[in-house]
Amino acid sequence: MAQMDVASGDSGHKKGPGVKKAKKLSTRVDMTPMVDLGFLLITFFIFTTTMSTPNTTKLNMPKKEEDQTKQMEVVKSGLLTILLGGQGSVYYYEGELQGDGSNFMTSSFPTPDNPGIRKVIQDKRAQVIAAHVHNDACKKIWENNDEVKTGIPDEQACLDRDLVVVIKPDNDAKYGRTVDMLDEMNINGVQRYAIIEISPSEQKVLQLAQQKNGGK
Repeated sequence: MAQMDVASGDSGHKKGPGVKKAKKLSTRVDMTPMVDLGFLLITFFIFTTTMSTPNTTKLNMPKKEEDQTKQMEVVKSGLLTILLGGQGSVYYYEGELQGDGSNFMTSSFPTPDNPGIRKVIQDKRAQVIAAHVHNDACKKIWENNDEVKTGIPDEQACLDRDLVVVIKPDNDAKYGRTVDMLDEMNINGVQRYAIIEISPSEQKVLQLAQQKNGGK
């Protein structure tokens, strides 16, 4: 509570017969209702504020082919596997991993001076689109749909439908780097990607590559 005393003097009047002495007035401001109101407002905003819900990332997978042989060929031709190691290291290979690791390549996360893995993804996507642009179904969509020609990622799903990016972080990879790689999928318009556990053979090649690069 706050209390304010206001004293009133003689205001320059002389005391004399018939003049009453002014009384001292005390003005009190009770702050208790204001405190109650403050707590009520806090409670109101707590219960009315919408709590943030966790965002989930949708992983799109390729359409299942009835012909298993054809499905394997399509997956191999459009498959890009990205492996994430410790200290932000990035490796990749296209198609199947060769036994001698000859197609196991080193890359990096994009920087202003080096596009790194972003350039790899863009080149792979362009390769898949070029390989299927003459497909009858896709060619018809491309020629008859002006929106496709503008480069809208969703409209180009037919052209790059065989592009599949598989992300495989090992135990030393940071969670934030995995999120960064998922961001790269959105930046580069990759429609189908997934996070899969790294295989023993890939882990072995990854360790050899890290040792070769000084433990990175």
